[in-house]
Amino acid sequence: MRQPAEWMVPADDRILELIRENGNLTPGAIEAFGGPVADHASRRAKELSRHGLLDQIHRGLYAITDEGLAYLDEELDASELEPRD
Repeated sequence: MRQPAEWMVPADDRILELIRENGNLTPGAIEAFGGPVADHASRRAKELSRHGLLDQIHRGLYAITDEGLAYLDEELDASELEPRD
């Protein structure tokens, strides 16, 4: 079972799954693939990036990190992640 952190919301798993399945995505693409609306996806992607589960590789374009993959594969407890500046 995945171990989310307190700061995570249910949409975070969906965002991570969509990026793993489809490659690097923008918030608009996340919405188009059935994820949360772009505004919400944008806010959540920034938060996921802040905690190391996503990388912002270009303005508004996100890629999943090794930590993000480990979380999805139930190999990482997200509550252990520290925000990065």
